[in-house]
Amino acid sequence: MPTLTLLLPASERLPGSLPPTLGKALGRADWHAHGETGERAQLQRSFDIIPRGWPVAAMTRALDVGDVAGATWLRADPAWVRPDINGARLMACGGRLQPTQADVDALLPALRPVFGDAGFALDAPDPSRWYLRMPTGSTLPDFADPEDALGADLFDFMPRESDAVARRWRALDSDIQVTLHNHPWNARRIAAGKPPINALWFWGAGASPDAVRCAGRMVLSDDAMLVALARAAGVGHAPRAGFADPVLDTLLDLRDARDLDCIAGDWLLPALRCNRRGIVSRLVLDFADGSVCLVERSQRWRIWRKPLAGLSRQPARGDAA
Repeated sequence: MPTLTLLLPASERLPGSLPPTLGKALGRADWHAHGETGERAQLQRSFDIIPRGWPVAAMTRALDVGDVAGATWLRADPAWVRPDINGARLMACGGRLQPTQADVDALLPALRPVFGDAGFALDAPDPSRWYLRMPTGSTLPDFADPEDALGADLFDFMPRESDAVARRWRALDSDIQVTLHNHPWNARRIAAGKPPINALWFWGAGASPDAVRCAGRMVLSDDAMLVALARAAGVGHAPRAGFADPVLDTLLDLRDARDLDCIAGDWLLPALRCNRRGIVSRLVLDFADGSVCLVERSQRWRIWRKPLAGLSRQPARGDAA
């Protein structure tokens, strides 16, 4: 029987009460705290990338274009940075800005000379995913993932090293912001009620990995990185649709869900019924906050355990409720 793994957002983003049947099952389940939070750690619990690393740019570039060999890749995604009294904050990046091909056509010609002077090639095969191609083995600062920087003071995420590489990237970032701030296209975006694209966010550097392994055999997701990982691992993938009984070890991506009633009614309760009917051997609920819940049929005899009231009130014990 297959295992069904559900990738879920952080539990604090899912307030509310669980249906009694689900609360009873999760109260009797085994809970483990991995301690590693965020999207990267969550996906790395399901995928093993060789050599170790997180080459997001190369992985998604292989999905978007396929020309990853012989280069180091860096995402340079469109971003909105908002100044405040203490500095500036990253307010949105990539798809959160809902960029269009018109944005690409307007802004890329102005930015390409900036990167050309630095010896890098910039392009945008997808409006939400922009790339820099660099020679293999290029030395780069340690850029942060955008999910870690959203809403935070950008000073905490700028390259701080005093070496020539860090200074070069700080200067490049400054030139980019000046170019985008002065571009008339952003005035049009603001007039249309959209935030400006006034910065680029560098992240996900690396070359194409040698191998990617996944314990599952099917991935259900619309997320570019997750689909790229599935393709690299040689496992099946399809867009997420309505719940269907899995026939293979399956990874179901629900990280973008924010409504507990929808998650419980449309996904968790049908998954629990599959487990109780013996269609799946166990359910794995993997949360972005690092906690993991294992649900198995044999746990139904743990009648002494209290039902779980809500996902945001997980058991405090290390492995069980």
